Amino acid sequence: MSRPASSVVTGTPIAGAAAALGHGLLAALPLAMWAATRSAPLFLALAALAFLVAAVAGEGLVPMRVRLWKLLSSPLGLLLFVFALWALLSTSWSHRPVAGLRMWGEFMLPVLAGLAIAASGAFAPSRRFMRVLAVTVILAACLLYYEFVTEFAVRKWLALDRRQESFYFNRAALTCLILAVPVIHCLWQEGGGRDRALAGLVGLVVAVLVFASDSEAAKLGLVVMVAARLALAVAPRLALAATAAAFLATMALAPAIGPALEAEMPAALRSHLQPSHEVRIDIWETFGEAAMLRPVLGYGFNAAATLDQNPVAQRISQPRRALLPIGHPHSAPLQAWVDTGLVGAALLAAAGLLLLARLRRLSHARAAMPVAFFAGCFAIVVVAHGAWQGWWIAILALAALLFCAAPLNTRNLEDRT
Repeated sequence: MSRPASSVVTGTPIAGAAAALGHGLLAALPLAMWAATRSAPLFLALAALAFLVAAVAGEGLVPMRVRLWKLLSSPLGLLLFVFALWALLSTSWSHRPVAGLRMWGEFMLPVLAGLAIAASGAFAPSRRFMRVLAVTVILAACLLYYEFVTEFAVRKWLALDRRQESFYFNRAALTCLILAVPVIHCLWQEGGGRDRALAGLVGLVVAVLVFASDSEAAKLGLVVMVAARLALAVAPRLALAATAAAFLATMALAPAIGPALEAEMPAALRSHLQPSHEVRIDIWETFGEAAMLRPVLGYGFNAAATLDQNPVAQRISQPRRALLPIGHPHSAPLQAWVDTGLVGAALLAAAGLLLLARLRRLSHARAAMPVAFFAGCFAIVVVAHGAWQGWWIAILALAALLFCAAPLNTRNLEDRT
């Protein structure tokens, strides 16, 4: 049975060509992130423009405006919209408002691009698209692995850039992991033998890459995803409730996590930590103390990047003050507190809980992988990079689009004729 093509795609030759270009850009994103590890927002934005052209050429502006309003007026859309406005407003009390506005733009570009793609109605990934995306994820993962074992022979040969330290490619490794999950979900759920074999190959190759990379956050995320998926298979309601409770507790207690670990972790266990992990606890202590000096409003969007230049930094205890130039707390929940205060952290927590509540209404078979994905991604941002980086928001936006398309794919998974 063939899946009906989108009316946007079939509207005119221009609409079809633009939609094909958009799908091609999204399929190429894993390879783009291997070549240039901050390129995801650019590819997502270009794809959004292509899909908008397809929508206008195929059916005009009115249907797209209706879909956009439906997205923005949903409870989840409203919460995220309010957070974006609060983040923008918070730059007014930052000690470096211009830098905050620049980061707000970097944060919003992939958000708006993802919203435009969803509202266009032109993003309708067939099984063929999912197969192509699976292949590009595999190719990107293999290229990254080859870079690691040959000390960046390909990059040296192609002269792609001068940065050839393995940690620099953590973003690309995380991209492969994040996009692999919805690809596996879509191909496996009701696919045939070939599609399931391809899904299994994606999982195997990406797992090898993750454990070969320097990204401890990617390893943690993969382990959490697998553990959560197994738990959801055994006790789905209990596992979902535990995921929601862990998420809420971490968001609420983020400023206290560093001091709690420092106080409660046995000295014998701490002595076995890698130096980078031990320093991370110290960083959480430092930024946690800073967050509690301005707990309600925070310091302003992206103020954590230069918090050592804020006059309030002088009130932070001397041993911890030395870690403020790190640039960010290496924890998204803690950075939400530092930059946007209790208000911003509460808005993000409410959005996350609402998303889990929506997933709870799906059947266990449909909800298990998205919930495990949520748990793994949250585990990554709790211990990893800056919260507002555009490349991370972009790959999450694409993964969300793929998961939203999964119910369509599982009803009619045949290729278009």
